[in-house]
Amino acid sequence: MKRLQGLRRKLEEKQLDCFLVTGAENRRYMSGFTGSAGALVVTEKEALLLTDFRYVEQASQQASEFTIIRYDDLTKTLSAVFQEHNISKVGFESDIITHHQFAGWQEGLSAVEWVPTREVVEELRMFKDENEIRAMEEAAAIADAAWSELLVKMVPGASERELALELEFIMRRRGAEGLAFDVILASGPNGALPHARPGDRVLTEGDLVVMDFGARFDGYCSDMTRTVCIGKADEKSRKIYDIVLEAQLASLSAVGPGKTGQEVDAIARRVITEAGYGEQFGHGLGHGVGLAIHEEPRLSPKGNKTLKPGMVVTVEPGIYLPGLLGVRIEDLVLVTEDGYRVLNHSTKDFLELG
Repeated sequence: MKRLQGLRRKLEEKQLDCFLVTGAENRRYMSGFTGSAGALVVTEKEALLLTDFRYVEQASQQASEFTIIRYDDLTKTLSAVFQEHNISKVGFESDIITHHQFAGWQEGLSAVEWVPTREVVEELRMFKDENEIRAMEEAAAIADAAWSELLVKMVPGASERELALELEFIMRRRGAEGLAFDVILASGPNGALPHARPGDRVLTEGDLVVMDFGARFDGYCSDMTRTVCIGKADEKSRKIYDIVLEAQLASLSAVGPGKTGQEVDAIARRVITEAGYGEQFGHGLGHGVGLAIHEEPRLSPKGNKTLKPGMVVTVEPGIYLPGLLGVRIEDLVLVTEDGYRVLNHSTKDFLELG
């Protein structure tokens, strides 16, 4: 009910008759419904979930605060719903629906005024309640345990692809309902690619290995990155690791209510730039996490949102030297009333494996 109240306040602010919610994460957040097809119509007094034959029973079980309406043709059913409830001004998720969908609505529902909106439900989703935080803590714990278990398998001769598959298997075996995103496991020069895909390259002595991964539990994601060395590290690898760790710890300590994403990002960027590697840190410091792996707020040079209690963000600086190596260290962090709390607990000590 609290989520519906929040959306209805937005409805009043924007002077709309209803919100039409079609994004999968937004639909789940507002209603609890996890099916792949459906739309929510939320008015000042009504909360309706429209779905097709496949999901009627599921929707009835999951979305107790919503009236369930079956459709065979969504546009025709929306037309009937709008007429029955005297809806003439409809807010829709303009950054989610396709042009084709919108053109069909304009043609089939020409009697209503369509008002484009952005990040309405997403603004509500930025603030996690206790149940959401518990789910994210469990997702983080699964990832922590899986990483610890994988370390003994990271030996010279093992391939990136084999290890990434093993990491996914371990997380699922430990209770993950799936991956939060495709595992990034990049060794040696591949580590210089921030979003490298695991390939056939085998780990060799002296490689730094960047592992960025997360579990999904009860719909919610975790996100963590650790970088380790296979065997003995050379002086340059140690130096880069130490710089990234210093940047990560400095920016992490700045997380708290009242700070903007720009301010926190600037702290990590300053450490890396003063060390001479500013051009090799080309992405933002972090992002929000929840039902989606990338949400607001952003910790970046453009991150103008102010951090507030209940937000969950990543803190993940990195340095990437093309053809040589990459280092990234990432924690998942809850903003609290008096600062922050890290949700994952794997060590950030520089590990030399084997």
